[in-house]
Amino acid sequence: MIKAGIIGGSGYTGGELIRLLINHPKVTIDFAYSRTKAGKKISVAHADLLGTLDLAFTDSINSEVDILFLCLGHGNSKSFLNKYAFSSKTRIVDLSNDFRLKQDATFVGKDFVYGLPELNRTAIRNAQYIANPGCFATCIQLALLPLAGAKLLNSEVHVNAVTGSTGAGIMPSATTHFSWRNNNASSYKAFTHQHLGEINESLQSLQEGIGELYFIPNRGNFSRGILSTAYTKFAGSVEEASDLYHKFYKNEVFTQISEEPVHLKQVVNTNNCHIHLHKHKDVLLITSVIDNLLKGASGQAIQNMNLMFGFDENQGLNLKATVY
Repeated sequence: MIKAGIIGGSGYTGGELIRLLINHPKVTIDFAYSRTKAGKKISVAHADLLGTLDLAFTDSINSEVDILFLCLGHGNSKSFLNKYAFSSKTRIVDLSNDFRLKQDATFVGKDFVYGLPELNRTAIRNAQYIANPGCFATCIQLALLPLAGAKLLNSEVHVNAVTGSTGAGIMPSATTHFSWRNNNASSYKAFTHQHLGEINESLQSLQEGIGELYFIPNRGNFSRGILSTAYTKFAGSVEEASDLYHKFYKNEVFTQISEEPVHLKQVVNTNNCHIHLHKHKDVLLITSVIDNLLKGASGQAIQNMNLMFGFDENQGLNLKATVY
């Protein structure tokens, strides 16, 4: 059994990691760090775990854990790693955006590998430090990687994506509380979202000189999940596109190509990404759906951990959606 530590265990991604790890056959949770809830039972923050886990949050760390998950707000992972030192054998998966871009990937002697398994599986297996991808970035990259791999992203790409309220984190804000979010929808950070950088770097690692990517993020009035629609010019038929996508993802356990239109309930509470293709005139529409807290965060972090330690990639991630 390997020992895991979680930093920022009282938030949404920390809670999802705890739920996954307590059922992982090869991992035990050594500690869950939280400055705001130190000394309190984990079930105080995650009420569904009442009677399941006899563990309290702590404000101290064990620097000898085998795997450390950083579930801190963006910008806080760097300050945490500046303050605390860990064993030379401790592997780290960071769920913030601190180390995702190439210019930020080396920090205090640590070289972070971008943790999208469908793109960087070999590098992840050999890595000690992982920068877990963003939720929008995961959903959009999985929609576009096969086209970049075939050098077919030569025209503008337009993306609209809608995310649930958990994508904004556990701290309430003006646009996340119920009375504002319910029966409402809105866009934000049009063309400037922070995930654009990592998306472009990944796509350009497969195809230099890709077409401009225009991304409109939207807020939905639901809790979790991301639905992305991306479209770009494509000369071939939808059957040719389908063949391309099936070949690209033929060995992927979590990414599936659907012959029918996809929706969020297919993937919420799972680590899956479902993709559907549709051709209209000379435009290919790619619709992709994920759970932002699982494939878009904590589930992918476990997937990366499994690769790093040589476990089966889907170990602890055999999760089923509730579609009704």
